[in-house]
Amino acid sequence: MAEKLKETDWRILISRIAEGNCTPFIGAGACHGHLPLGEDIAKELSEEYEYPLQDNDNLSRVAQFVTVECEDAVFVKEEIVRRWFKDRTPPDFEKPTEPLAVLADLPFKIYMTTNYDDFILKALESRKKNPIPVLCRWNSLVKDNAPKAKLVNPDPSNPLIFHFHGSTESPISMVVTEDDYLDFMVNLSRNDQLLPHRILRALTGTSLLFIGYSITDLNFRVLFRSLVGYLEKSIKKRHVSVQLTPVEKGTPQEQIDRAQNYLDRYFGELKISIYWGTAVEFISELKDRWEKSKNG
Repeated sequence: MAEKLKETDWRILISRIAEGNCTPFIGAGACHGHLPLGEDIAKELSEEYEYPLQDNDNLSRVAQFVTVECEDAVFVKEEIVRRWFKDRTPPDFEKPTEPLAVLADLPFKIYMTTNYDDFILKALESRKKNPIPVLCRWNSLVKDNAPKAKLVNPDPSNPLIFHFHGSTESPISMVVTEDDYLDFMVNLSRNDQLLPHRILRALTGTSLLFIGYSITDLNFRVLFRSLVGYLEKSIKKRHVSVQLTPVEKGTPQEQIDRAQNYLDRYFGELKISIYWGTAVEFISELKDRWEKSKNG
């Protein structure tokens, strides 16, 4: 059973969205069922390249192995794009509880994501908006080779989409291997010039809403640790909500309870509230409360 946010949490969140002072972070769970799971990609790659270790469902480690075997830092990313992302059909944006569609309907100025795909861009375009995708230049290779985008003053009709972990449009920008994740975290913590001013301002001056993440998601753990410094700067005056999908089915309840208890305490110290449930469960309640707030 998903644990609901407190009424105060919801009131703050809805108010901040209405004021234009909320920024969503979009994870893989927001596209659940429309893109392959990282563990499935890892298993195929591990079999094809004869990965020698037991954790053949760990994409970052398998991708690191393939990179070393091929002596090429970009090849495995190009393979992932070509075989698992190219020509993928996006979600049905007319579906009432489709997470990306609901997010596209809300008046956000900036959308941040760790996803490689362009589904949030297509969702926004389906709402007749003019989104501008921007890549995080997390290392010199990305900075020198990734396409540049002209930054504008974003608004709900012309929002920015900031890809923290790269995009399939530029495989070189994708954070995939273990080395990529380590470099991303280290470089971001050492050099805040990697982030455009508008992104820094959103991180420290708006409420943050993480949607589509799991408590076992490496993307989320690395991203969150990289952002703790920014959160600590803003946490006294801002409210951050996190939607986290519980651990996989079949996991002993005792293990689930311990994991949730640990994270409740960890996030609680930063005054961050957690909604334990799937992206669809969370987005359904968010949509309902938003519509009720608009109707008085």
